[in-house]
Amino acid sequence: MKLSLLGSTGSIGQNTLQVVREIPEPIEVAALTAGRNVQVLLEQAREFKPALVSLADAETAQQFRDGWSAADGPCPQVLHGPEGNMAAVVEAEPETLVSAAVGVVGLPATFEAVRRGLRVALANKEVLVAAGELVMAETRRSGAELLPVDSEHNGVHQCLRAGRRDEVDRIILTASGGPFRTTPSAEFDAVTPAQALNHPTWKMGARITIDSATLMNKGFEVIEACRLFEFGADRVQVVVHPQSIVHAMVEYCDGSVIAQLCPADMKMPIRYALSYPARELGLEDRRLAWDRVRQLEFEPPDFKKFPLLRLAYDSIEAGGAAGAILNAADEVAVEAFLAERLPFPGIWAVVEETLSKLSGARAESIDETLAHDHEARAVARELVERRAVQVG
Repeated sequence: MKLSLLGSTGSIGQNTLQVVREIPEPIEVAALTAGRNVQVLLEQAREFKPALVSLADAETAQQFRDGWSAADGPCPQVLHGPEGNMAAVVEAEPETLVSAAVGVVGLPATFEAVRRGLRVALANKEVLVAAGELVMAETRRSGAELLPVDSEHNGVHQCLRAGRRDEVDRIILTASGGPFRTTPSAEFDAVTPAQALNHPTWKMGARITIDSATLMNKGFEVIEACRLFEFGADRVQVVVHPQSIVHAMVEYCDGSVIAQLCPADMKMPIRYALSYPARELGLEDRRLAWDRVRQLEFEPPDFKKFPLLRLAYDSIEAGGAAGAILNAADEVAVEAFLAERLPFPGIWAVVEETLSKLSGARAESIDETLAHDHEARAVARELVERRAVQVG
C-alpha cells in the first residue's frame, strides 16, 4: 500500500504512523503534510523517508530544509500551503489518503483524492461537515472508498456489516457527555478553559476537546453520519454514554441492536480503515478488560443545556452551506474562549448568531464552500469583538 498522510504531526497523524509501524502489510509512506511542528515532521521524515513533505508556509518549509542534514539521506521535496497538500494527492500518487489535517485546510486535497477514486481514511470532520453533499456526490461518481476513522462512524461502519442497508432503522452515536455532563448550566458562565480541556475519557487537541465539552463535536458527528451513511437526521440519534466503551450502535427493523465496543484508543479505528475489509490481529494491550467493565450507562442528551447539538441538527435540515458556516463560526468562537475573550456560553451565542446572519447560503462547489467558510469567520470574529467590548 502506498499512503499519503495529511496532518502527520497531530494526534491522529502520529497514531496513524504508529499503526504503519505495527501493521503486517508493508506500507510505503509517500507524503507527509503538517502545520508548523517542524521538529516532529523532521523526525517522521527521517524514519519513513517520504518523497514529499509539506508545511504551513514558506518559513516553516525553510526551517525543515535547514533541519535536514546530509546524514539523513536525500532530502524529500519540501512544499508548503494548500499546494503542498494537493501535491500529496496528485504528485505523490498514493493508493490511500489518510485525511487527518485539522480544519478546512485539508478539504481541497481530500476532495481531489475522492475525485480520483482513491481510498480515503477520513479523520477530518470538516470535510463532511462543510462539504458533505459535494463530497458524497463525487464519491458516488468516482467510486472512491471513504472509510471513517472517527471512532463513532467507524463503529457504525462495522455494525452495518451485520445486515442489509434496507434493514436499518436508525443509527445511534454515543457521547461521553464531556466534563460538564452533570454541571448545572447556571454555572457555565464561570467555566474556565482549563476546566473545559479536562476531558474525562479522550486525550485530544484543544479545539476538539472544547467541542466535546459543548457537544458541538457530537453535532458534527451527526452531520457526518447523515452524509456518510445517507440517512436523514431523524434516523441518527445521540445518547450519552459516560464510559465511552460503546462507540456506536445500529438498530435494525426487527428491533435488534448491534453495538461496537472497544477501548478508547484511536489506533483501533485507524487499523480498521487501513486494513478493511480484513481485520488485522489486534494487540493484547488494546483489548477490553472485561473485569473492569462494571456498568454501561446511557441517557438522552440535554439539548437545552447544550444548544450546539440542536444547531447541528438544524444545519442538516438547512443544507447548502449551513455546515460550513456552523464549523467556521464554532472554530472562531472556540479560539476566543481559549484566549479568555469569550465566556463558555458565548461559544454557542456566536455560532447561533452567525448562522442567523448567513442563513440560506448555498454552495455548489468546493470554492464556494471555502468562500462561505471565510465569510462566516469574518462575521464570527466581528461578533466576538462586539461581545469582548461589551464585557470589557
